[in-house]
Amino acid sequence: MSGSACHILLVVSSLSAGGAERVITEMARWWVLHNQRVTVLTLSGTDEDHYQLAPGVERIALNFWGRARTPWQAIDKRADRFIKLRRSIIRARPDVVISFIDITNMRTVAALMGTGIPVVVSERIDPRYHHLHPFWSLSRRLLYPLSRALVVQTGSVTAWARRVVPERKLWVIGNFVRNLPGCTGQTMNHREQTILAIGRLVEQKGHDLLIQAFARAHAAEAGWRLVILGEGPQRPMLEKLALNLDIRDAVSLPGIVDEPAELLSRAGIFVLPSRYEGFPNALLEAMACGCAVIAADCPSGPAEIIHNGVNGLLVPKEDIALLSHALLKLMHDSGLRERMGIQALRVKKAFSQESVMAKWNALIENILGKGDPSDERRT
Repeated sequence: MSGSACHILLVVSSLSAGGAERVITEMARWWVLHNQRVTVLTLSGTDEDHYQLAPGVERIALNFWGRARTPWQAIDKRADRFIKLRRSIIRARPDVVISFIDITNMRTVAALMGTGIPVVVSERIDPRYHHLHPFWSLSRRLLYPLSRALVVQTGSVTAWARRVVPERKLWVIGNFVRNLPGCTGQTMNHREQTILAIGRLVEQKGHDLLIQAFARAHAAEAGWRLVILGEGPQRPMLEKLALNLDIRDAVSLPGIVDEPAELLSRAGIFVLPSRYEGFPNALLEAMACGCAVIAADCPSGPAEIIHNGVNGLLVPKEDIALLSHALLKLMHDSGLRERMGIQALRVKKAFSQESVMAKWNALIENILGKGDPSDERRT
C-alpha cells in the first residue's frame, strides 16, 4: 500500500486446517513483509491451530467456545462473547477489520456497530449453495449492508451479492497461488500412477463421486491408485464405499498432510469433484505443481480457472459417468497429461500473490480514503 503503514486486523473462527485459514496466514505474512501491522484474531483458542503465523503477526485468541449447561447460561455466554469480541478489537485499535466466513462475519459486524471501525466481510464459499439456518440467513441480510465492503471470490456470485449490499460495496477478489515448498513440477515421465484429491471429508467435496468414478474407470486394474487427503465426518462412509466397490486396496485416505506440494509434484492426475466451491485453493496448487487436472464444473471457481481442454478438463458436477470418462482419457494418454500440466503452470502468473494482494490493498486504500472510489480492481 502506498503511504504510511496501517493496522489490519483479520478475524476468523480458528486457524485449524482449511482453505480460508491457510489464505489468512499467507495474507498476514504478506502484509507484515510489506511493512504493515497485522493482528489475527481467532474466536477459538490456540489449541485448534494447524497453521502457524509468521513472525511479526500479532495474535489474539479469545477461546470463545464451551458448552452451556442451561438456557440462561447460554444467553450469558453469547452476551459475554459479544462483549469480549467488541472490547478486544477496540483495544487493538485497528484501522480496518477484515472478517472471514459467514457466521464469523455477522458476529464481527454486530460487535463493532457504533464503533466507527470499518469492517470488511469476506464470503469464502458460494452462498447460493452453502445454506445457513434461517436465523443466520436473515441476520446476514440485515448485517452485511452495515459493513464497509463485501468481498466475494468469483464473478458468478456477484448476482447474489448485489441483492445483499449496494454495488459500491462489492469487491471480487479470488485466491492467489502461494509459494509451494517442495513443488518440483516434474514431467509426467517421472510421476506416479496416482490420482490425488484434497479436501475435507464432507458431502460438499464430492469424494464419494470420485471413488465411484475411479471404480467405474477400472483404474485399479490399470495400476492406478486413488489418494484423498483430508479429514472429516464422511471417512467411515467413504471407506465403506471403497470396500463395497472392491477397490479398498487401491484407495488411501491418509488424513491431513501439512504440506501437500510434494505429493502434488508426484501425482499423475489431480481431481476436484466438488458439488460446490468458493475459489478452490487445492485446484490452484495442483495446477501450480504442473498436475493434469480434472474438476467438476461446479459453482463456483473451477470454470474461472480452467480453460476446458487446454489446461485441464471440466466435467458436469455430480456426473459420475463423465468424470469416469475424463479419468480414462487422462489415464491412457500421457502426452495429454504432459501438455495440460505444462499449460496448468500458467496459473502461477494469472493468480499471483502480487496481483491478488494488490486488489486487497486497493480495497483498504478505498476504505481509508486513499484510493480511487471507482477503482477497476473492484471486480
